[in-house]
Amino acid sequence: MNTGRFGALAVVGIVLLGIVYASAFTVNQWELALKLRLGEIIASDYDPGLHWRVPIINEVKKFDRRIQTMDAKPERFLTIEKKDVIVDAFAKWRISNVAQFYRSTGGDNAKTARLLLERINTSLRDEFGKRTILEVVSGERTEIMDLLTKDADAKAAQLGVEIVDVRVKQIDLPPEVSESVYGRMRAERERVARDLRAQGAEAAERIRADADRQHTVILADAFREAEQLRGEGDGRSAAIFAEAYSKNQEFFTFYRSLDAYRAMFSSGGDMMVLEPDSEIFRYFLDSGGKP
Repeated sequence: MNTGRFGALAVVGIVLLGIVYASAFTVNQWELALKLRLGEIIASDYDPGLHWRVPIINEVKKFDRRIQTMDAKPERFLTIEKKDVIVDAFAKWRISNVAQFYRSTGGDNAKTARLLLERINTSLRDEFGKRTILEVVSGERTEIMDLLTKDADAKAAQLGVEIVDVRVKQIDLPPEVSESVYGRMRAERERVARDLRAQGAEAAERIRADADRQHTVILADAFREAEQLRGEGDGRSAAIFAEAYSKNQEFFTFYRSLDAYRAMFSSGGDMMVLEPDSEIFRYFLDSGGKP
């Protein structure tokens, strides 16, 4: 009888352990959990740890709370110029409201990806439709990404999802658009180059004109200074001669006559026609210079 009682207790213990095991569930740090009663959500704010449920009646669903990546396939979008661009983008997202997420998507990852893709493509279409190809390809990339993230996040809030970031990996142009775009870009670069060359030529002309003006001013100043120095030199020379003449008029006259003889005979001529009593022969006739 003791053996039968022990067996019964063992069975009861096993049943109780089974009930406890079926009633307990754990939530990890990287998980979000929902408790459902006959398909209806009755609790969603579970912290990591051990929690309880009523077996059979309650069902627990768990979802990954970490940031996930959705890689969208390349799509065509129209710019403000009605030109096609092929955009390859991806998004980083995570569950922000697990109850709303379950109601909107049923916890189906494929459905979640499809709904998010629709909203992100709508945001991409709106932002690219406001800009030209040049703005999309060559500039404003960071601004576009920020606006895309904000707009897509607002649209995804109804799914219980937060869009952390939206990034464009690549923007391609269809073959029929590429040549016209590159042509416009070349024309724009050539226009900028012409403007820069014109500005350079204008600056060169200004520099050249200023250099010519400075050259003329420097020459005029140098000529004026030279004339002043020459005038001062001639004045000092005349003053020295006058002073010398006043000290010894006879010697000064004789010295000047010698200069005249030197200049006259250094020309190389061997004939002179002069009257004998000419003033030029004054010191040839008399060493004292008397007539």
